[in-house]
Amino acid sequence: MASTLEQPDVDRDNGIVSEDAKRIANQLRTERERQKQQLTLQRENILSQRTSHPARRTALEAALSQIEASLAQLN
Repeated sequence: MASTLEQPDVDRDNGIVSEDAKRIANQLRTERERQKQQLTLQRENILSQRTSHPARRTALEAALSQIEASLAQLN
């Protein structure tokens, strides 16, 4: 069962999308862009950190990998 957040209401006869559906789609698009921006900032932060400690480097690489996977899902 699809929710209205996933599927905008479309009048099947003429293809017109309701105002509520447009608003919801816009909110979802805005939220997705915020998430992308947040992940990009986190990625930049991790890339800017320099460390010679192997455990810290491993943790940063794992975090970077997770962030890049999340970004790929949003794109």
